Amino acid sequence: MTEKSGYGSVRTWGGPDRGDGTCYLMPDEGRLAVEVALATGRPLLLRGKPGCGKSSLAMHVAHELDWRYYEHVVTYRTQASDLLWTYDTVRRLADAQARANGGEELNDHRYVRPGPLWWAYARDSALRRGAPPDLAVPGVAARNGGPQDTCEEPFVKLNESRSRYGAVVLIDEIDKADPDVPNGLLVPLGSGKFRVTETGTVVRMEQRTEPGPAPARHLVVITTNEERELPQAFLRRCVVASLPSPGKDRLVEIARAHLTDDFWDRDQEALATAVAREVLAAREQAEKDGMRAPSTAEFLDALHACLSLEIRSPADPRWTRLRNLVLLKHQQPEDTAEGDGGR
Repeated sequence: MTEKSGYGSVRTWGGPDRGDGTCYLMPDEGRLAVEVALATGRPLLLRGKPGCGKSSLAMHVAHELDWRYYEHVVTYRTQASDLLWTYDTVRRLADAQARANGGEELNDHRYVRPGPLWWAYARDSALRRGAPPDLAVPGVAARNGGPQDTCEEPFVKLNESRSRYGAVVLIDEIDKADPDVPNGLLVPLGSGKFRVTETGTVVRMEQRTEPGPAPARHLVVITTNEERELPQAFLRRCVVASLPSPGKDRLVEIARAHLTDDFWDRDQEALATAVAREVLAAREQAEKDGMRAPSTAEFLDALHACLSLEIRSPADPRWTRLRNLVLLKHQQPEDTAEGDGGR
């Protein structure tokens, strides 16, 4: 796509993450780890430096297996129950106060929002918020003309054509959470079931109702940047793998995979190789300066910027500024010479 402005014609692109898992080069370490996790039924814990492809692996596996995909990005406020369900206590209190003046009868299922593990384990139950199939829960329009109101499924467009009985869940950056969070997930991850406190609903993995292997299949992928040590009990229950940061040749392979919509020629390969070398140099500089090293996504950003702006090589006088814009991002603004402030 080309956008025209006062800066001229700039060819833009959609970014390094296509959001469907189609464009990802699986490292050998990752492939074996996925196979072991599937064989054992254990969660897969991925270690590695930020930007090495840990999070993207989960969506790619879901795409390859034609399984549904769900995710939760962990923050310091995340609780273990957020991965299972949340309950809107404030809204229920407001509705209870309104009902005191003659409102509709309250149903606790109405205030339940299923979390990613619930969606993975029991999609049909999650759609009903855990209510029995014959119990109508007021408050949401019925789907497909049925009597039961439904909860909107995350990633519904991505999942609508995928298997009902297989799902991949990404729990991203679990090291940001309090240690109680991984400990609180031990039982739901190990047993494949949990109980919703407010409604009493017991959620367990759905079984197939059609010919085929009896149990539903799931893969839970958990990532960590090692900001906080994880409990030993949690580590014992995971398949643990470390993904390396891609080297020069691997970065060029990744670039080629992402540029399949364009014409890949020797000039593009030479530019990708040159930018990859610059990324490796930027990593070394970042290590020395105590900065975060550039990620694979930032490598792709730099490469596409070079292609769009016709920066043929790092010898271009614009390269140094481009590197600082895309690859070396200082935590604090660097001192700059006084100027006119852009006026």
